[in-house]
Amino acid sequence: MNKSQQAGFTLIELVMVIVILGVLAAVALPKFVNVDDDAKQAAVNGVAGALSSASAINYASRKANSTKGVAVAKCSDVVAALQGGALPTGYSVTTDSTAAVDVTVSTCVLTANTKTATFTVTGIS
Repeated sequence: MNKSQQAGFTLIELVMVIVILGVLAAVALPKFVNVDDDAKQAAVNGVAGALSSASAINYASRKANSTKGVAVAKCSDVVAALQGGALPTGYSVTTDSTAAVDVTVSTCVLTANTKTATFTVTGIS
């Protein structure tokens, strides 16, 4: 008795696998396209958070010793308090409102890659 054994996949099995992979790709692809926008927004939010933190640390440092830190009279002044003293390439403070001196907190806007984020600045002389 000589029975032939099946070796490999049938055409129907291969077509079904291709169809399933096609459906998965169609569902997953739009999610990967949106990741780019989310990453750009997260980067802007991170720099805005760094500016808020730099402002708070600068305020405490300058309040303790007026020779430390930098004077902050407007939103863009806090950039000098960042390590390196500059924003990353392509970033700018678009709302440069005046931060009244000593304990007045102003809300400022940072822009890059068509994305925006707000950060707070505490004015100090």
